[in-house]
Amino acid sequence: MTAEERYKKLKEYLSAENPILLDVIREYQVLDKVAGKLGILGEEESYTAKISWWPLISLLGTFSSGKSTFINNYLGMEVQQSGNQAVDDKFTVICYGTGDRVTTLPGLALDADPRFPFYNISEEVERVDKGEGSRVNLYLQLKTVPSERIKGKILIDSPGFDADRQRSAILRISSHIIEMSDLVLIFFDARHPEPGAMRDTLEHLVAGTVEHRDRDKILYILNQIDTTAREDNLEDVIGSWQRALSQEGLISGNFYAIYNESAMQPIDDPGIAERLKRKRDEDMAKILEKMEGVKIERAYRITKALEDFAKKIKNETLPRLEEALKRWGRRVLIYDAIVAGLLAGGLLFLVVSGALPVGSTGLLWAALGAFLLFLVFHFRIRAFVARRMIRKLAKEDPEISRALDKRTRWYRPLFLVWSRGWIRRTRERLDRIVDYSRSSIRRLNDQFVNPFGEESPDKPSEKTAENLSK
Repeated sequence: MTAEERYKKLKEYLSAENPILLDVIREYQVLDKVAGKLGILGEEESYTAKISWWPLISLLGTFSSGKSTFINNYLGMEVQQSGNQAVDDKFTVICYGTGDRVTTLPGLALDADPRFPFYNISEEVERVDKGEGSRVNLYLQLKTVPSERIKGKILIDSPGFDADRQRSAILRISSHIIEMSDLVLIFFDARHPEPGAMRDTLEHLVAGTVEHRDRDKILYILNQIDTTAREDNLEDVIGSWQRALSQEGLISGNFYAIYNESAMQPIDDPGIAERLKRKRDEDMAKILEKMEGVKIERAYRITKALEDFAKKIKNETLPRLEEALKRWGRRVLIYDAIVAGLLAGGLLFLVVSGALPVGSTGLLWAALGAFLLFLVFHFRIRAFVARRMIRKLAKEDPEISRALDKRTRWYRPLFLVWSRGWIRRTRERLDRIVDYSRSSIRRLNDQFVNPFGEESPDKPSEKTAENLSK
């Protein structure tokens, strides 16, 4: 699917939901053009492919931490296998289906469909784990479910996480879904009272998320707290896990404790049972509220992502590209100076030796030939220096490698490397995109916030507001 086709489908999808997001898509098109002109984005690539346009909730966690049981209870039907062993070894994308039963489709259905967050994931896997990209069916599957609760949302259930046995492909996919998701639920098992023994797993699951730009979308859930009833040490267990998480950088924030009522252990003490139930009900209500609010969260996240992409190009990518181009230009000039010196020395030798007297026609033709020879060497030198830098940057900085390949083509004058004009114009366009993103967020606010009770021109229709809150 081309970028244009993707834009067309997104506009059709969002036109009836929220006109503000429809306008934001147009700014994504502008951003794609800016990035394409710089060379950091391919012709058929788009920043819209780097985020999920459908509300996306992902669940990660350790083996037997209760992810599958949580999903089954949420959907009201048996969708995922559950148990104390590693029963699911694939990432499972769950979405609404019109059939009367759960249908399972292979990972290829996700890799080839741009409507889903794993579009072209095989290429991502191939880059980090050579040869595994063609085996995408081993890592992914799609399930369609006839449950009303999943309408308008996508759930992703991850395989049980064991850091010591994970291949780089699994880690790459985990990072990908954290990046794409509107809400991430990370589950831990309260039946393992020694979180210190799981330090490697905690490092992979937590340390990589605390620095995330959208870390507020990540919820850390201690599951099966009913197992603390016998010792009546709920606070101690929660405290132990919170300390373990804080050692990985999670100082405070979205930490919850729950259990599954249908699989809970009998609790003899009514007081303990009541206390655990109260804690469970309070935290479950907060989790479900977050899950039901992903549509509104997603509208803000899509709009904010536009600003983040533009800022990253302006503040990080553009300076790196400018420096790489100047480095390329300096090297070309050094080689040019050497070639020009050799050619000029050759002409001077011919003049001094009397072979070509000053003012003679032969000297003019020789000078013209030297100039043409210089041009031939110049373009070969440009290409040679660029190829060497591109090969080196392909490993260190692939984004700049692609941009350098485009910005050093033979038809681009060398002096533009030091010109501030194209950099200034690019920054101005990126600033306009950032400003538009911020104004769009203000218009989103106007749909929900109106302290003075005034009628807002951007107030959505009742149908739009209903769609957003579903």
